[in-house]
Amino acid sequence: MAPSLPAAVVLASSAAFWLLASLLVGLLANRLPQAWLGATSPPPPGCLQHQGRSAASLRRWKRWIPDAGPALPGGIAKASLARRDPAALQRLLVETRRAELVHAVLWPAALLTALWLPAAGVLVNLLFGCLFNLPCLLLQRDTRRRVQRLLVLQQRRRSGRLRPQGSQ
Repeated sequence: MAPSLPAAVVLASSAAFWLLASLLVGLLANRLPQAWLGATSPPPPGCLQHQGRSAASLRRWKRWIPDAGPALPGGIAKASLARRDPAALQRLLVETRRAELVHAVLWPAALLTALWLPAAGVLVNLLFGCLFNLPCLLLQRDTRRRVQRLLVLQQRRRSGRLRPQGSQ
């Protein structure tokens, strides 16, 4: 059982943990080869259909989520890849996979705080992990699904199977 710690120590150690864990996981993810993160798999079933209110509400609060990509060496801002050419879209797919991986690893990392924090501190860190990683995971998946949809539509247009709107 972890010893009882003053609230200031719990808070400071939790903040330090999240900062260091985020930097470490982010740096490691930035070192992964793009080929390992390549999003070449076909879009999930239904990705070409309208995603409904949940995706729309997700995009409403997207502006409140910071992009830590450019904060790390070799990182890239997702907004800088917001172009329609296939190469930029493929790179954006890779970066959304990288960001999703970072948040998927960080989320359960909160359990490591059980090594030094009392149960209440671990619970707070688990809640923090959910509140700050789940929205990011959902946003990355939504972005990847939308980019995959756009790539499929572009490919269909190039092959002549889909005409742009307004053409006959």
